[in-house]
Amino acid sequence: MRSQHTIRLCALAALACFLSSGCDRDSRPGQLGHAAPVFSITDGQHTVDLANYRGKVVVLNFWASWCAPCIEEMPTLVALQQQLPQIQVIGVASDEDYSQYQTYIAQRHITMLTVFDQNQKSNALYGSFRFPETYIIDKQGIIRRKLIGAQDFTAPDFIAYLKKLAA
Repeated sequence: MRSQHTIRLCALAALACFLSSGCDRDSRPGQLGHAAPVFSITDGQHTVDLANYRGKVVVLNFWASWCAPCIEEMPTLVALQQQLPQIQVIGVASDEDYSQYQTYIAQRHITMLTVFDQNQKSNALYGSFRFPETYIIDKQGIIRRKLIGAQDFTAPDFIAYLKKLAA
């Protein structure tokens, strides 16, 4: 009886460890406090050169049109850009099909800056391969936060954080 109890406790401890580390998604916490990897992407319609945004707070979002959590959070990213024009929201789409990406942007009336990165070179620099993942980069180009999964970017505490960072 006692050994079954010990086995259950060990199993629960192992499960807790797995679950607590599972949401990390290889988040590379060492990135926080370090310079954001710089990249330049041109997709034929838009160009994003991250170096050009030094001096501005950047909300860098890696997403794809086939990703349900990305679709869920996209309206709040657009609203964030409208609400805080002093920061720069940049979406980097990793769709496999450019026309699918363009259709998504047009149908959903996405007005924030977004660029298509079919080769996924930019997100590879950040170690982001499961979407959505978002990085908050300060005016000096330092990564201050990494957000994994769908977020409400219009939440009052998040808006306050960005305003303080942009001040």
